[in-house]
Amino acid sequence: MRQPGIYSGILSSGRKEPHSLPLARIKKIMKRSGDDVKMISGEAPIVFAKACELFIEELARRSWNVAVQGKRRTLHREDVASAVAATEVFDFLVGLVADDDHNNGGGGGGGASRSNSANSSAGGALN
Repeated sequence: MRQPGIYSGILSSGRKEPHSLPLARIKKIMKRSGDDVKMISGEAPIVFAKACELFIEELARRSWNVAVQGKRRTLHREDVASAVAATEVFDFLVGLVADDDHNNGGGGGGGASRSNSANSSAGGALN
């Protein structure tokens, strides 16, 4: 039987539950990323799974803050788009959420432009 690697305990944050994202799927995506990727250690998908979990948690937290500011308790796609637009680290997603606005007749733009005051007030930290 294979022994858990160094990252297994560190990344599970003390939880003994299985990873919430399928490691086989992550490994498959990693292999599709380029022709040069042929071998992947058993611990690499664990690190990617944890990174994905953290990314989803951060985006969800910021999106939830947008929904709460709008006095709603249901998260909508527009909340995610607003969170992406207001957070510099999510700039790589701006085109994705802006394209969705155009395709769904959302009035264009989708808040893809960001004001300097929003950036400075957030300070890169969680609200």
